[in-house]
Amino acid sequence: MQVVILAGGLGTRIAEESDFIPKPMIKIGNIPIILHIIKYYHSYGFKDFIICSGYKSNVLTNFFSNIANLKNLHDAKIRVIFTGNKSNTGERLLRVKKFIKGNFFMTYGDGLSDVNLPNLLKFHNKHNKILTLLAVKPEPRYGKLLIKGNIVLSIYEKNIKKEMWINGGFFVCKKAIFNFFKKKNPIFEVDIMTDIIKNKNVISYKHRGFWFAMDTLKDKRTLNNLWSKNKAPWKIW
Repeated sequence: MQVVILAGGLGTRIAEESDFIPKPMIKIGNIPIILHIIKYYHSYGFKDFIICSGYKSNVLTNFFSNIANLKNLHDAKIRVIFTGNKSNTGERLLRVKKFIKGNFFMTYGDGLSDVNLPNLLKFHNKHNKILTLLAVKPEPRYGKLLIKGNIVLSIYEKNIKKEMWINGGFFVCKKAIFNFFKKKNPIFEVDIMTDIIKNKNVISYKHRGFWFAMDTLKDKRTLNNLWSKNKAPWKIW
């Protein structure tokens, strides 16, 4: 089964590094975060990867064309497809449609998790929806207030149980998803997912384990800290 990785954005919130390289090429430990993602899928036996590149695409192309960077991935098929510098997420996916053979995984090039991928796929197949998404509760960054009018009724500090479920960016898609691509340069999360939700064809797989997205330099430090202490939940290879 194929894995599509969206890796073409600008990564402006971590511009300290993405001014020079694509965000998915920022290193956790001594390897780019996108390689962490590929190794994670590969460890479960998924070996066919399509990387949708854009911003500084040549950096991704050069990295994945160098066999020395692909240690223990000799049996993997990794293609870097340039999908435009100004393409939105839906447009990037649309531009690799001709390479997609059937149902496929899709994820972003900046998020890590310890989700059991075969179980996620089994859940998707069981429910027979066009799109399955990983629902996660992000690590809380702030305490919360309960307010009625202007009166504070309660305050509680950071508590993951109080967080809302969000889109964790790990998807399983039927190829029929392309029937919902109707707008020019669509945003996957806004233009595509919204229509599929209206069609009652999106189901969530609730994941209570590890999940983390690298949006800022602080996030990068958090992931590097886990890696350096050998406490990275996604390291199963």
